[in-house]
Amino acid sequence: MQLFDSHCHLDRVELEAFDNDFDRFMQVAHEEAVRQMLCVAISPSFWGSMTDLVAPYLAGNSDRKAGRPVVYLSYGLHPTDEVGEVIPADDLVSAIREDRHADSIVAVGETGLDYFHCERGERWQHDRFVAHIEAAKVVGKPVIIHTRGAPGDTMDVLEREHAEECGGVMHCFAEDWDTARRALDLGFYISFSGIVTFKSAAELREVATKVPADRLLVETDSPYLSPVPYRGKPNNPIRVRHVAEMLADVRGMTLDEMADLTRRNAERWLGIDRGV
Repeated sequence: MQLFDSHCHLDRVELEAFDNDFDRFMQVAHEEAVRQMLCVAISPSFWGSMTDLVAPYLAGNSDRKAGRPVVYLSYGLHPTDEVGEVIPADDLVSAIREDRHADSIVAVGETGLDYFHCERGERWQHDRFVAHIEAAKVVGKPVIIHTRGAPGDTMDVLEREHAEECGGVMHCFAEDWDTARRALDLGFYISFSGIVTFKSAAELREVATKVPADRLLVETDSPYLSPVPYRGKPNNPIRVRHVAEMLADVRGMTLDEMADLTRRNAERWLGIDRGV
């Protein structure tokens, strides 16, 4: 069995349980069958420290540590980060193409709309969102979508900007079937996090039964949204197993089958070769 955590923030994972040793954490993750991870950017301000941390595990690193998960990167600016700043699409493209870890950057984002932290839906969020979609088209990489309190507007932007041209994923999906259907119609993938394990998430689990098998992904969004039985505690990629177990249960599959399915989906979505 090989699990692929399709969305995590490795520079924010709590390491106390691993003797404050990141390599020890990665070793345990590998032992627990988590063999690939997508480490997602949320701010250029933290890009350098994040990539320095994960560099020994990057897919594009010829000196990558063996016996540890393979790490891939996204590049982008979270919709709530550095409020009011819009990075032009051309600047995003240049940052991706010229980065020293360009070979490991496989996606753009996370980006999108978040009205929970921006109640009026200021224009800058929309402009930033559009810039990421434009950049994703130019560099030929899928876009990672964050939406909170704005499912309708998020989908309207994706449709209006023809996001099917770059493809992408609805990360940490917690919306209704109509939103999922609109995303699927654009060729997007649907990624489920620990939220799907919550007792209150019966409707979301129903949505998870309707998503086509070849569009399913699993993630942790570490260090956030720990699945049951760890809800309320800091999350880490090892717990992606619990998300996969829940999806397997509601879809009548084994954990091994779900792990294999979502790994293959993630590799296809990101256009990468199988990791080890």
